[in-house]
Amino acid sequence: MTELLIVGGDVVTMAPGREVLTGATIAVVDGRIAALGTAEDLRLRHPGAQELDATGCVVAPGMVNAHQHTTADPLTRSGIPDDIGAQDAIFNWAVPLHNAHTGGDDEISAMLTAAESLRRGVTTIIEPGTVAHPLRVAAGLRKTGIRARLNGWGWDTEGLPFSAPVDEVLARQEEIVHELGTTDRVSAWITLLGHDLCSDALFQGAAELAERLDTRMTWHISPGENDIPGYAARSGNRPVVHLAKLGVLGPRLLLGHAVWLDDDEVDAIVETDTAVASSPGAYLRLGQGFTRAARHVEIIRRGGRVALGCDSHNANDVPDILRAAMLFAGLSLDRGDTDPVHAHEALALATIDGARAIGLDHEIGSIEVGKAADVVVYDTTDPVWTPRGDEALQLVWGMPSHTVRDVLVDGTVVVRDQQLQLVDYDDLRACAKENSHHLLRRTGITPFRRWPRIAAADLETASGGPAAPEAEHGAAGQTGEVQCP
Repeated sequence: MTELLIVGGDVVTMAPGREVLTGATIAVVDGRIAALGTAEDLRLRHPGAQELDATGCVVAPGMVNAHQHTTADPLTRSGIPDDIGAQDAIFNWAVPLHNAHTGGDDEISAMLTAAESLRRGVTTIIEPGTVAHPLRVAAGLRKTGIRARLNGWGWDTEGLPFSAPVDEVLARQEEIVHELGTTDRVSAWITLLGHDLCSDALFQGAAELAERLDTRMTWHISPGENDIPGYAARSGNRPVVHLAKLGVLGPRLLLGHAVWLDDDEVDAIVETDTAVASSPGAYLRLGQGFTRAARHVEIIRRGGRVALGCDSHNANDVPDILRAAMLFAGLSLDRGDTDPVHAHEALALATIDGARAIGLDHEIGSIEVGKAADVVVYDTTDPVWTPRGDEALQLVWGMPSHTVRDVLVDGTVVVRDQQLQLVDYDDLRACAKENSHHLLRRTGITPFRRWPRIAAADLETASGGPAAPEAEHGAAGQTGEVQCP
């Protein structure tokens, strides 16, 4: 039996009463929260337990990122222009990068995403679309200690990379579920691309498979307007109404985005208890019309399940759920929603309500006895915490992700004093840099640079003018796969 006491912090429980327990100690036994109380009492009840001193710190539940792609983009961060359309960004940049990824690239990308997420207090991620090497992605996530759900992306539209007939797509999904299981810290969901790139038979087959395997599923729909005409031509219905008529909506499904909805689609989501993952930072970066079209607040007010996400690195650039919470609340206020979301509700979306949306609220999302010990300790000596105010306001509007000091997942300390404990971050950085170089050579893609980059040694001297900037990447190169740390 392993025992740990997290001693003396101000605990933001996110329990039903939303209590903040000041100067409290959390007893963790075999990865689960065993008790909350005073240090004196819990030391008597757990003699010899290791201790993590959280005196003066804010202690909160680990956050849930319900829509976070982990592959391709992490190796080309901030490399896709922000003055092009979403379709151009996806098909002319992201898709070629995915096509060129090796298994090593996928594993390193996943580790990098998980490392950054943990450092920002995110303890659970839903991977809504990795393509070629999902088992390598799972291996990378597992190394960092993060909690995650994933599978390989599936679609059956002919002529697209990685597309396959319905039976093959479903067989691959099932194989990965059997390989990863459905209950371990890193385990499997059913994951389709969605949009208008999956047949009715594939949607229905996926829903039946999720039911048979007793797992959940996620796919994309309507982040912008592009899905609407495709479904109009297909069935004369709006996308979510079409899915409702297929019978695939329901409590097992997490829809990524669902931004452009009409009244009937909102009704269908609420009435079937379908969950939605909202990624406000990505919608703003890609200009997808979130401020004009989003109905997520209405879904919340009608009792629906909504979680927050960060999408991909080149759509949102940082997997920071506190930033997503701030954006969601701020946009709700600025949009003039009738009953806007405020900080305390946005924090719930990042924690307990996010956990409810992904079906894990019985395990995570709040600091309560019996739940898994997914816990974040914030260092309140930073100026953003000085002076201390209302915890929800400070966490959401202050966005103090940079003050995350310690992180536990299932009671395991995975970040201590801002340092990753299960992987060597210096090795990971070097590995990511090397693989990024070779990935770009294979694709022939040069990351976007708006301003010219000139080495100091090439600046103008008395002997002549500046040298031309060196070309960063050729059109082809070696595989360059290196061993992950």
